Amino acid sequence: MLQIDVITLFPEMIESAVSHGVLGQALKGELLHVKAHTPREFASDRHRTVDDRPFGGGDGMIMLPETLEKTLQKVQHKNSRVIYLSPQGNTLTDEKARSLSKEEHLIFICGRYGGIDQRIINAYVDEEVSIGDYVLSGGELGALVIIDSLARFIPGVLGHGDSADKDSFSQGLLEHPNFTRPREYLGQEVPEVLLSGNHKVIEEWKEKVSALVTCKKRPDLFKEYLQQENAKYQALKKKKTESPLKELQKFLAALSLQERQVLGLEDLHEEDLNV
Repeated sequence: MLQIDVITLFPEMIESAVSHGVLGQALKGELLHVKAHTPREFASDRHRTVDDRPFGGGDGMIMLPETLEKTLQKVQHKNSRVIYLSPQGNTLTDEKARSLSKEEHLIFICGRYGGIDQRIINAYVDEEVSIGDYVLSGGELGALVIIDSLARFIPGVLGHGDSADKDSFSQGLLEHPNFTRPREYLGQEVPEVLLSGNHKVIEEWKEKVSALVTCKKRPDLFKEYLQQENAKYQALKKKKTESPLKELQKFLAALSLQERQVLGLEDLHEEDLNV
């Protein structure tokens, strides 16, 4: 079971968020354990002070290294991986979340105000991670995003064993559009292939639609996907099929106007796939 300890000045933010939904079920099923700790526990003054003004001046307050270190020492052991939530860190990706899910023990340090003392980062932090190129008022939301993302890769957390592998980004593509009952709604009908019951055909159809959706919304990801598919195609000794690009262009051309509209692809054209 993956153990996660979160060091934060607002433990109630973490405890409340992880008690709901998929994370809540994972905790109840003992597939994941999350506990929040506050440096205020080790503050010695009557105001339970945990921050102070930065040397040299500047905006914000810096979390005191002494109370933060004592909190770290309380939860850290030899197999711990310490992560500091920081806009200067490596950006969270699907691959990074999958990797973190395989750790034995994670410790997330959530900074507040002006951040934490650099000497704590130097001495204790294994990695700085960011959830995007923007600044939040604290690291708690970032920690929760990472926890939610990595939990999906822990066996048993999701309803189906391969659910995480079919989500967006897992195969380098965005997820295809999904539909449920009724078959016709707001003047739009569910694509007929999804009602065929032919699972092999449906899976092939979904992959091609995912590729088209990725081309429209994330051409950078589509370019990487196409390069990988072309490499596989070139490796074939006997090329009995058309190139991946030609296959996708033919697939798009074969979609009816109604299908393109319900899939959100009405403004995507065959030449757009030439990235």
